[in-house]
Parts: sequence; structure tokens; C-alpha cells
Amino acid sequence: MKIVRIDTQIVEIPFHDGGKGQGITPTTWNTLENVLVRIEDEQGNVGWGEAFGYFVANATKALIDRLITPLLLNREITDIAAFNQELQLRLHLFGRYGVTLFAISGIDIALWDLAARRRNLPLHRLLGEAVRESVPAYASLVRYSDDEVAPAICEKALEMGFSDIKLHEVTVDEIAACRRAIGDDVPLATDVNCGWKVKDTRDWLPALRDLKLAWLEEPIFPPEDFATLASLRGQGVPLSAGENWCTAVQFEQALGTGAVDSIQPSVTKVGGISECLRIGELARQREAVVLPHCPYFGPGLIATLHLAAVQSWVPQVEYLFVEPAGWLYPVESLRSGNQLQIPQGAGLGLDIDQQVIERFRRN
Repeated sequence: MKIVRIDTQIVEIPFHDGGKGQGITPTTWNTLENVLVRIEDEQGNVGWGEAFGYFVANATKALIDRLITPLLLNREITDIAAFNQELQLRLHLFGRYGVTLFAISGIDIALWDLAARRRNLPLHRLLGEAVRESVPAYASLVRYSDDEVAPAICEKALEMGFSDIKLHEVTVDEIAACRRAIGDDVPLATDVNCGWKVKDTRDWLPALRDLKLAWLEEPIFPPEDFATLASLRGQGVPLSAGENWCTAVQFEQALGTGAVDSIQPSVTKVGGISECLRIGELARQREAVVLPHCPYFGPGLIATLHLAAVQSWVPQVEYLFVEPAGWLYPVESLRSGNQLQIPQGAGLGLDIDQQVIERFRRN
């Protein structure tokens, strides 16, 4: 069945996080920019995907509209993984990372959703043999840069049933304040978004070890400096990274050099479901832990759940701990404490909320 229509749209949903919305991003961050991809075949079957946006939504959308749509329209795609590789080859002139791979990711997720819906099967049935019906999630907090607000939000997450917490705080004092608030038994990680110098990281590792940090995420820049990351391991603080790596090639290099203790592919950034399957196979072969990066609450998060259904080496997934003004999917209805149910309906298993799309569509 041929692809007869491809639509991309940006849906920008405000959220509340209890903080100032400042600290990580170039400007205030208080909305979720979803680049949604809708693909329809000649029999009216529809698949939905999500390409990473996050301040570059317009660029990601433009790349899909200008460069990918002409390559897909009126095509019959029988091998999604092969088409994914074709796109990577055809578009490599425009970069192997960043918005090029974000765009490919959105298309790939939509094609997998479409394929599963055509067969009236949940997506995970196409990806492998399911090993579970739910997956644990940890609460991923935004950066507060406030040693009173951050601990209070940690306590709120625990009250809502989460048992593991990840911060985005960048000072040892702020991390320590959160540890004091929740006690020593709650797993606590932090993501510093490549913000530390190598020397500072080495100097701070003993204190982080004493704080029983579950993992330190992306401590240094550039994130693909695998040799330096490897030199920071083995000091009592597990390292994790991968949100800003793209394609299985970089993950294979990272695993080969022993750069980290766990890897964090993002299905909306890395190249989609097809690329996550390649990365997952690398992880299986090397007995590596996968902690998926899965921002927002759109098709990317739901696709991550289906991948986790068939990958036993994924101990938990990320759950952005904010309150959006609208939900593209009824995500909270999937959650019981820290467990997220894996949808069992056809395709992604949930119907996207068209009213939310209309309400928050950005022109």
C-alpha cells in the first residue's frame, strides 16, 4: 500500500513545573514543542510519529517537508529499517546528527505505527517477543537551581508513587540538599547536560560517591568524548550518556571504548525505532544497560514503552515530571505508582487526542 499523504505539524503545549523555567535552555523553557508526523496510506490507515523539537521544531519540520516527504510520497515501504538506512544515506550531506536524524526519527516512528495498525497488532508484536506488560519509570525533574524548591519537588514525586528520581541540578550542594530530603534509600541520579569541566568532574566524584548517586549523566563536553568518559569511570559513581548520540554507530563506539555504565538512546533523536532496535541488539550482545531518554508525552514516549516491552535490558524509562496543559495521549491513565502500562491496542495502542492538537497547534 502506497503512502498518499504526509502531514507535519508543531503542537506546543505549556507546562508547569513549580520552578522558574530557566537553567538548562537558551531561553525560558515552559512549553513542550511536539513535531508530529502523520502518515496515511491509500486505504486510509494512519500512523503517527514524533520528531524531536525543543527550540528547533521549525527546522525539524522544514527538513521533513522539504527533503523527506518527496522521497516517501507515493512509495510503498515494505522494509522500514531499510528505508531508514536509505534516508540516512540520501540525507547525510545535511548532517548525521541533529535535526536530520530528528526528522528521520519522526518518519520512522510513524511508519512503524502504520505497519502495526495495518496488521491490527500492538507495535511491540512487530518488534520482538514481549517480556513484560509494564515498565518502571523514574521521575525526571527539570533544573530548579534552588536548594529549597528542588528537594520539595523530589518529595512530591515520591508522594505520587515514583521510587527513583533524576535531577538536573549542577552543584554538589543542590544534589546534597535533595539527598537529605529523600533519605539514602531512594535512588537519585543527576543530569548536568555536559556542563562540567573534566577536572571539576574528577574533583567532585568522591562527594557524589558519598551521596550514593545512582548515576551521573553527561558530565562533560563534548558528549562524544568517549575516551575521557571512560577515564572517569570506576570511581564509585556510574556514568550514563547517549541522549545526544545519534545512530548505532556512535553507540557501538561508546560501548567499544567502555565510555559509560549505561546508554541512553532517544527514539525521537537517534533515528527512530529502527535505530533503537539496532542499538538494542548491540546492548544485548554486550550485556549493556539501556536507560532510554524519552522526553514529552507524545508518540516518542509511547514508542519507548513498546521498545521496553521487548527489551529486558531496559530497567526503567524516563518520565518528565511536569504538568502539561494538555495531553496528546492519556499517559497518566497508564501509570500506577512508578509503573507504566504498555498499550495493547493496534499500533502505538492509543489514539492521539485531536482536540489537544487543534488547541495547541502552532502556526
